[in-house]
Amino acid sequence: MQSSFTIGIEEEYLLVDRDSLALAAAPDALMQACREELQEQVSPEFLQCQIEVGTKVCETVAEARDDLSRLRSCISRHAKQHNLAPIAVSCHPFSDWKNQDFTEKDRYDALQREMEAVARRMLICGMHVHVGVEEKRLRMDLMPQLSYFLPHLLALSTSSPYWKGDDTGLASYRLSVFDNLPRTGLPPRFASWGEYERTTGTLIDLGLIEDTTKIWWDLRPSDRYPTLEARICDVQPRLADSIALAGLTQALVRMLMRLRDRNLTWREYDRFLISENRWRAQRYGVTEGLIDFGERRIRPFAELMDELIALLAEDAEALGTLDEIVRLRDLATEGTSAQRQRAVHDAAPDGTGGAAVVRHLIEEFHADL
Repeated sequence: MQSSFTIGIEEEYLLVDRDSLALAAAPDALMQACREELQEQVSPEFLQCQIEVGTKVCETVAEARDDLSRLRSCISRHAKQHNLAPIAVSCHPFSDWKNQDFTEKDRYDALQREMEAVARRMLICGMHVHVGVEEKRLRMDLMPQLSYFLPHLLALSTSSPYWKGDDTGLASYRLSVFDNLPRTGLPPRFASWGEYERTTGTLIDLGLIEDTTKIWWDLRPSDRYPTLEARICDVQPRLADSIALAGLTQALVRMLMRLRDRNLTWREYDRFLISENRWRAQRYGVTEGLIDFGERRIRPFAELMDELIALLAEDAEALGTLDEIVRLRDLATEGTSAQRQRAVHDAAPDGTGGAAVVRHLIEEFHADL
């Protein structure tokens, strides 16, 4: 193996008022207290109601779980002192982006000027998983193969059915908002690292972007770390689901490297076809299945998940993550956060569904800390 398969997780949270359950801006004192405890592992986000954390570089998923639990606990503890609570969800069930304040930061000011209304409505949160792949050429080799599985990761992670109080009918409305930005979606196919640098370098040389952090594909080589960074997932209300999805991402990378070491590759399909599965995951989550391009039929997601667990068993055993990956079978059969939110909403008295969903999300955030 020519990769370390180290892992890192970045998550974005929303802050809500414990009484109104609406979004609330993070006070300076809250951010300062979190920074004093977490140092560079916490930062403000584009909107003042958002906060971002990132684990250290972890050797194992178990190590990442401990670090992410520590990060979530810290944010919760300090937020409570201001009558706030964090929720790990990709869209707030009822708050409106027009009522939110922006974080004053050069990078975010530039984003507003460049993107205008497209940036101003970015009231969304995501989860990014980094997997260590030290060789640049290997990152380019693995990226189009790993892209096949991005719809699977999205389907399992869907947590954003609501937008400004309305049920959008989608399992991940976050992606609809995010895709309005340029340089998003599935990554292009590059023949080499050199081609990738030449292509992205064109925008850098023209002054259109400062660096490749302004390229927001669903999967990209990280600008800061020797990793492949999967960015497709909605953020997870429950810590255990975050860890399971991170473990799945890590095992997929290892599986592709294992094939490569045997002079094999995962078949690459056209972005047009993978985009169709991406849309199905965005629209339905795990409820309607994805296209099996080899068999040329739509297969139930639970069936695909069982197949994926079998495919990755060797890698999960080697990484010590089989239990985490098997946990995802429950998401495939019982439903993701999007379905749980809808169930809570539908069970609430008329006019109280949004508040009930937020209370549910607060409970899930704290359930396994």
